[in-house]
Amino acid sequence: MRRIATQISLLMWGAVLALLLVSCAGSAPADDGPAPGGSAPEGGAPNVVASDTVDHLELTYATQFDIARLSDGTYLLTIGDADHYLLVPKGVNPKGASTNPDDVTTLPIPIDGLYLAASSAMDFLRQLDALDSVRMTSTKAQDWSLDEVVAALEDGSMRYVGKYSAPDYELVLTEGAQAAIESTMIYHAPEVAERLRDLGIPVLVERSSYETNPLGRLEWIKLYGLLTGRLDEAEQFFEDQVAAVEATADRDSTMGTASDATPRVAFFSMGANGHVVVRKPGDYVSQMISLAGGRYFLEGAETSPEEKNALSTMNMEMEGFFAAAHDCDYVIYNSAIDDELESIDDLVAKDARLADLAAVKEGRVWCTGKDLFQQPTSLAQMVVEMGQIFDGTARKGSLKHLYQVDWEDQR
Repeated sequence: MRRIATQISLLMWGAVLALLLVSCAGSAPADDGPAPGGSAPEGGAPNVVASDTVDHLELTYATQFDIARLSDGTYLLTIGDADHYLLVPKGVNPKGASTNPDDVTTLPIPIDGLYLAASSAMDFLRQLDALDSVRMTSTKAQDWSLDEVVAALEDGSMRYVGKYSAPDYELVLTEGAQAAIESTMIYHAPEVAERLRDLGIPVLVERSSYETNPLGRLEWIKLYGLLTGRLDEAEQFFEDQVAAVEATADRDSTMGTASDATPRVAFFSMGANGHVVVRKPGDYVSQMISLAGGRYFLEGAETSPEEKNALSTMNMEMEGFFAAAHDCDYVIYNSAIDDELESIDDLVAKDARLADLAAVKEGRVWCTGKDLFQQPTSLAQMVVEMGQIFDGTARKGSLKHLYQVDWEDQR
């Protein structure tokens, strides 16, 4: 059986929660933010002592958060290495944690009246049928690919309150925000997080995008399940998605491809400046390709010193891209950050040299939908679809998240 590459976190049941490192809530990171998989900005000395830890939420792939269930019925959530939150279920009187307010943020659960500035987190709540817990967003209706969110913004049940870096604080207060969920982009605007805290609004900085394993990113649905009172549903959804990926990996190990060689796959988009925008080797998209039975075309490539930052993408000159991708078996164009392709001609119009790629010549060109990064709950299904592409069982129009494009005269 083909082994799935994972980052597995083994958590000891019944362990006693020891002293935890904590951070000053308003600390700002370096200009590029923390590197993927790294720590949140660190702050002061340890100042959290928790009583008996009953157990931990079981996590198989996620490495960027941990949840300890305490004996008094509360939960201690740790995100990264330093951000701590005491989750207090309705009706529970917290007794098991001795905390300093500067060290631990208390959040009542299930959370309601959310101000959600981390757009990728919306899909977890949508999947859990918990969108009614979101009152505000920092993304305009026209920029959403989730129909349910667009509808909520249009009927007024959800409000746009301004860009994450400059929200309308008065509107946020008027709408009754009980908590704000921010992406790590807030590290570049620490004054916003500080202002929200000063207004009495707890701020949770989520790091699901820093999971290098796609199943690790997907496993964050368990956290959102706990926050919204839907943990059982979240765990069942996650188990089903993992089973689908495992079935794809098992099938790949027995079927192979026509040439019995692992297909090489170029995943990219074209930038406005003529550069090719690619995923860095080892990020979650390259691992999705691997889980599906392919091999990312930059696998094993070294990242230049100037590209060693928190971003998951990097730019390549066309000459270097062509040298690496010219003999790839498949091209997958990332339309999440560019226009969707209607034909291969649209791709070649971006740079005529792309016509000489082997996959382009042979018509093995596929394109993602615009929803790739706004729908992290679809990652497992995308792996399944990639597997169908690579083993030749995919048919045009049969997939939900990927579609094949032809030359204009073949449409």
